[in-house]
Parts: sequence; structure tokens; C-alpha cells
Amino acid sequence: MANWDVIVIGLGGVGSSAAYHTALAGRRVLGIEQFTPAHDQGSSHGQTRIIRQAYFEDPSYVPMLKRAYELWDQLESHVDERLFERTGLVELGPADGTVIPGILASAEQHQLPIEELSVSCCRERWPGLDGDKDWTIVIEKNAGFLRVEECVAAHLEMARRTGATLQFETPVVSWRVVSNGVQVETEKGTETADRLILAGGAWSSQLLTQLRVPLQILRKHLYWFDTDDSGFEKSDGFPCFFHDTEDGYFYGFPSIQGGGVKVARHSGGQALDTPQQDSSKDTKDLALCEKYVQRYLPGVSKRLRTHATCFYTSTPDEHFIMDRHPEHDQVTIVAGLSGHGFKFTSAIGEIASQLACERSPFDLELFKINRFEIA
Repeated sequence: MANWDVIVIGLGGVGSSAAYHTALAGRRVLGIEQFTPAHDQGSSHGQTRIIRQAYFEDPSYVPMLKRAYELWDQLESHVDERLFERTGLVELGPADGTVIPGILASAEQHQLPIEELSVSCCRERWPGLDGDKDWTIVIEKNAGFLRVEECVAAHLEMARRTGATLQFETPVVSWRVVSNGVQVETEKGTETADRLILAGGAWSSQLLTQLRVPLQILRKHLYWFDTDDSGFEKSDGFPCFFHDTEDGYFYGFPSIQGGGVKVARHSGGQALDTPQQDSSKDTKDLALCEKYVQRYLPGVSKRLRTHATCFYTSTPDEHFIMDRHPEHDQVTIVAGLSGHGFKFTSAIGEIASQLACERSPFDLELFKINRFEIA
């Protein structure tokens, strides 16, 4: 008999949620993580992540987002802690660009409440937000940000409460299929289970060496800038924001208790062969963010308060991989969240649990691994 019903490798944004939902389903769960709980070595850190529903990337994400909202609210009630701050989200860009038409299409298809306004009206409401005069602006009020480390910690706590065993600072050496189950070799020993969920984030390619999964690791830079003017605090009602500019996509967050306005590029990134953190700055990336701040965030200073890095692990089409292994039905793979996946993790963990133990009620055709040539 296997030691466990399900082993989850990786306990970041996805894995922490998967461990919780699998234990909640009554399975004997072992979660394995190479770092400490809610660590800053991967993708699920940096204080905040935007959460939104009018999804410009593809309207088919919206049902999963609606479930994610429900699950974040439930998680908050279980841990009695604010995880989701509904600050609203202001999205600005050309009417014929990618972002604005995509938002409007998703909102119309799924009957999501949004508000359109002019650039001049936006300036009146939030003097610290600007856009080109011919742009379109959309406000999604039921949007905001997640407190990312707290979300991971909450899922880990709920996984423990529901009976999961969690091992940290335990690097995985290898895994293999044995009989009808799996065997996982770690630096601390060998574990066996009926099922396996791979949630390795930027380490996914190392866990899937037998498959040529086309994943690109990107180092991304996060910046917190001081402000010259008042009004940028969350407590002032300043929203999250996303700009579709000629230099690419930029996004940011209100200052939280004087910590500075957080800004980052969603575009670009430093391509890496292996996920190695490096705290040094990228001068080109910083220059682009400083240019963006000066043009579109009047009142935000170029004085940099702090800087951090994280990883995107991207697929060629920037859609997720959520599927069972093409050769081993007992292995579930979640990978390639492509820099826009954290907001979904409450639901993705539930989906991973369903894929490992039964079937998911969601249409996951967009996320099939066989859309790539992996053999």
C-alpha cells in the first residue's frame, strides 16, 4: 500500500492550494517543498498580485475566475484574515489595442459590471493616473489585489488543518511511475503515492525532463517608488492600474501604509535557462519603468524605495498547462502560468485536486498539454 493517496510537489501558489483542496476531499496528502513556507525564491511573492474578472486574455478564463473569487472569500473566512483587497482596477489603453477590446468582449460575454470613462474624467477622479488623450479607460470595481504571501500561508495553514502533511526544505531528486502509483525520491528519503500533482513553478521543466514542454523562465523586476504628491495610498482610495502602452504592458498598485507605489512591466523579462534568483537591477527594465512612471503616474517620484525579482514561467501561447500527464494518468501537471496565474490559484488548486482524484467540471481544452509538440 502506498504511503499516501496524493503527493504534491511544490507548495507555492498552486501547490499550497492543491494540497489544501486534496486534503479537504478526504485524501491522505503529502506536500513537498524545497524551500521554506511562503518563500521568496519563486513566483508567489512580492506583496501583491492583481485580481480581475473581465479577462482580456481570453473570455474562457472567466468561469474559473468566478470560482476563484468564491474560494478566496471562503479562505478569508476560514483564516479570519484579509487576503483580497477590492481596490478596483483602472485599465487604460488604445481602443484598438489588445487590452481594451479584450476586456469589453469578456465583460459582454459574461455580463460583468464595468465602467468606461474618458481620460479627463480619470484625471479628475485620480490625479495620479493619466493616459493618452485618445485612449479608452475601463474600471472594474470588483477587482483589486491579493496579498500574495498571506494567501500562500493561508492555504498551507488550511492544508494542515484538514490533515495534510507538509515537508519543507526537502528538495526532490526524482519521481517515477511504479505499478499503478508513483514514487518520489527526495534528499530525505522515498515516498510513494497513488497519485502525483506536479506544481513546480519555475522548476517544472526539471520535473518534466521526459517531456519537451516548451516553458520559458523569465526573471521579472518589481519596483516600489516614493511619491511627491498625496493620494496614492490604498486608504485614499487609489486603485490598482494597468496600462497598454507603446512600450508594452505596465501595471501597479496603490501604496500600502507608506510603502510606495509598486510598478512592474508585464512585458519583457530576462530569459533564464534555470530559475536562479538575482537581486541585481536590470538597467533597461528600470529605465522603461521610470519612463512609464513619469508619463502616466504624475506625482510618483523616480526615487526608488525598494526592488525585488520573481519569475514568470511562460508557455508559447501564454495560456496555462492544466492536464494529466500524456503517458501517466496518475500524474497531474500544472505549469506555465505565464505571469498571470496567481489570481486563479485558489481555483487551480481545486482543479488540480479534481484532476488527480476524478474529473474537473471546467472546460480545460484551452489548457491541454497536447497543444504543444512534447514527445
